[in-house]
Amino acid sequence: MAWFKRENKTSKRVKVPEGLWVKCNSCKEIIYRKEVDKNLKVCPKCNYHFRISARERITLLADSGSFKEMNESLVSKDPLNFKDQMNYKDRLKDSQKKTTLTEAATAGTATIGGYPVLLVVLDFSFMGGSMGSVVGEKFVMAAEMAAEEKCPLISVASSGGARMHEGIISLMQMAKTSASVARFQEGSLPFISILADPTFGGVSASFAMLGDIIIAEPKSLIGFAGPRVIEQTIKQQLPDNFQTAEFLLQHGMIDMIVNRKELRQTVAQLLSLTAQNHDSQETDEQ
Repeated sequence: MAWFKRENKTSKRVKVPEGLWVKCNSCKEIIYRKEVDKNLKVCPKCNYHFRISARERITLLADSGSFKEMNESLVSKDPLNFKDQMNYKDRLKDSQKKTTLTEAATAGTATIGGYPVLLVVLDFSFMGGSMGSVVGEKFVMAAEMAAEEKCPLISVASSGGARMHEGIISLMQMAKTSASVARFQEGSLPFISILADPTFGGVSASFAMLGDIIIAEPKSLIGFAGPRVIEQTIKQQLPDNFQTAEFLLQHGMIDMIVNRKELRQTVAQLLSLTAQNHDSQETDEQ
């Protein structure tokens, strides 16, 4: 007789549908996705703000039904015939198919708390929210229209930086967008820059850090180069929480950190204050 007997029992495995759970990038907790979505894609355990799309961001910020997109037909070209693992043209088509966006930036008119604004939002899911010629052009056109219409300019950055696939053309967008901000600010109109996770490279080195008021979401990573590159360059260990929104606020690089739930209300209050200030300036000039 055999000492052990193997019984052929078919184990019934419970099939769990994919996408029901999500892992927090900060606290590493496994959370029910519907709970995260209900909480505006903010971790209920540690308050980590997950990345959201440009459309979700616009819905979050703008008054219901007020956003009207402009220049949505602008599409990037391939001046360098760039190819890495795949052709740049194919990479653009792939991103357009996955995100249903034409580019990493979505720009248009809207109202926030009843105040008219020009809104430019970057989407990290479109090639890392990288800034190429079209992203730069959309920002500049929005800034010019805001100056013409005499209304505030608001940008939401979530980007890995300049788009290397366009070479020097993408780097030129840093100077181009910065110059447009300078021209816009000559009219004493407010430019509010909102930094989401992550904001790096040429975007952080240009318009994203030029706001009259700079707001960041909690625990967002913000900087120019990554911490590993900086450590290798300066041969020193970086402090804890380096390049987080909290670190930047402590060192005076940004003005405030605002939870996603309170973002629309905060921006509306800022618009109210700046509108009163602008009206009083116009009265004094008259």
